[in-house]
Amino acid sequence: MAHGKPRDPRKEQHWRRLIQLWKNSGLTVRAFCARHHITPPSFYAWRRELQQRDAANAFVPVQVEIDDQLARVASIPTIEVVLAGGQCVRVSPGFDSATLRQLLAVLREGEPC
Repeated sequence: MAHGKPRDPRKEQHWRRLIQLWKNSGLTVRAFCARHHITPPSFYAWRRELQQRDAANAFVPVQVEIDDQLARVASIPTIEVVLAGGQCVRVSPGFDSATLRQLLAVLREGEPC
């Protein structure tokens, strides 16, 4: 497991499987290693290595970039209409008034969702 060598995915998968088997076995490390013909130092070294790999992969840095057009749209206020039946309609500026009238008429006639 010298650092600088390319990782062998098959070997990593093998050790992950062994460590999971040990966790489920209820055996001590020494007894598990004896049963599977592996040395305890190898077991401990691989367990530590895999924990470090998992910790290193736990968080991935990201950079959020906001598109100027998206920022403008997000800052535009919306109108919220709550009808007597509990239905809620959110309307953004520039809406089509004829379509909104049709939608409201349908909501007034129908049962609440």
